[in-house]
Amino acid sequence: MVRKRGSLILCGAFLFVACNGLLLLFLWGRTPIGRFGEGGGAEPGGREEWGVAKTKGGGTNLAGEVIRLAEEVESELETQKELLKQIQSHRSLWEKRRGMGRRQTDGGKVENKEKEHKPPPQLSAVPPKDDSENKDQSPEENTPELIITAVRDSKGDTQLDNEIKELTDYTKLNVTVISPQVVIPILVIACDRVTVKRSLDKLIQYRPSAELYPIIVSQDCGHAETAQVIGSYGSQVAHISQPDLSVIRVRPEHRKFQGYYKIARHYRWALNQVFNTLSHSTVVIVEDDLEVAPDFFEYFRALHPILTSDPTLWCASAWNDNGREGLVDPGKADLLYRTDFFPGLGWMLLKDIWAELEPKWPTAFWDDWMRHPEQRKERSCIRPEISRTMTFGRKGVSLGQFFDQYLRYIKLNTDFVPFTKQDLSYLMKENFDVNFVKQVYSAPLIKVEELQQGGGLTGTGPYRVQYSSRDNFKVLARNLGVMDDLKSGVPRAGYRGVVSFLSRGRRVFLTPPEGWTKYDVSWS
Repeated sequence: MVRKRGSLILCGAFLFVACNGLLLLFLWGRTPIGRFGEGGGAEPGGREEWGVAKTKGGGTNLAGEVIRLAEEVESELETQKELLKQIQSHRSLWEKRRGMGRRQTDGGKVENKEKEHKPPPQLSAVPPKDDSENKDQSPEENTPELIITAVRDSKGDTQLDNEIKELTDYTKLNVTVISPQVVIPILVIACDRVTVKRSLDKLIQYRPSAELYPIIVSQDCGHAETAQVIGSYGSQVAHISQPDLSVIRVRPEHRKFQGYYKIARHYRWALNQVFNTLSHSTVVIVEDDLEVAPDFFEYFRALHPILTSDPTLWCASAWNDNGREGLVDPGKADLLYRTDFFPGLGWMLLKDIWAELEPKWPTAFWDDWMRHPEQRKERSCIRPEISRTMTFGRKGVSLGQFFDQYLRYIKLNTDFVPFTKQDLSYLMKENFDVNFVKQVYSAPLIKVEELQQGGGLTGTGPYRVQYSSRDNFKVLARNLGVMDDLKSGVPRAGYRGVVSFLSRGRRVFLTPPEGWTKYDVSWS
């Protein structure tokens, strides 16, 4: 397409120069301009108006006519020179883009080293409307528009921006870049639970587009009945199988944790398939015992640009660890937070983060490993007030740990929130931190007994309850009904040490003292 367009432009340039050459020959050979009966021109104003004067002998000033024609030719050549510059600029830009495109081998397969290249931008000129429609508009509004469809890098595309600026400078067109929607695959981690059907049914029910949200079910364990359930969905899902089903050799005291080792191995293989084999740039990971909310896809679609543009974020999660009935505000389904605790249980990961994690991926307990400072690197995740996933799987390697006490009571959102139509820039660190700290530490400081009795409190808050040590935090958390465990000093759902929740209908912040700077990793 680019080669054809470049050829057409060169042909047009040649015809333009040829026509102007014929026009020049005509101008040199024509009769001098004048009135009828005086040598011929028909234009009003005669010789004086056109700069042609009689000599004393009654003849025409030939030298003046030659000078005028030379000036016209010089002006015309300057115009042609500028046009040729623009044509050459267009051609070089298109050649650059064509060089970045995918090259195919003789067998028709794309070479691996070319898979990482972005597709060349598609350009289409939008002609201006009829002058009668635009007569009341400004010159800028009448300028023709050049539409470029191109995939930008997640952290920006300086080369593309420079080329667009060059195009704008030469063509004087309004250049608009349209980025096509990113494909966000859903990776379902499965093993031997035939109840994966419940998870897949909801994903397919709420999925707005099979093209934008392909569902990839990666199965470990080799469980035939589960494989049959997954296969029953046909082309609605892609079914891949982890090939290494061997027993992993572990030290004797870890034999009871064999399942955790297999899960870590499976995650590593499945994520490599998504990012390296299938070449996706992002993924949302769910497990086979999770049910999703109606706005699950909308939620992650809206958070993708926030995640890619803020380097202090490294994941977006659908899960609130303290998302039980009574601890969340049912009227705030659109409320989102930053959190320093890695939540998991339905989370978005980018390819560049996986490239960082994969070489040092652990052999077991991958989720706790993600919560170590060496992996987190002071980065945060996004979490909702009301969870967009809920777990229904008591059976698993954890043998129901936390399920009966916490997980089964997590509230699943039921209202569709149009996140993609909202301004979520408040989640960027530079915006969120200032407002969050101000809101938290301007709240009245109270004792937990005042919350429990409630007699002297008016309104719905917010109120602040302060902890001073690891043991103090655990006591207060238990009294208030929130999860009391810490990982490397970070409380579940916490941000800057602050845990936000509802207690008896009032917004409460469980906080460290004002002036907090960092987590104490010994609080674990």
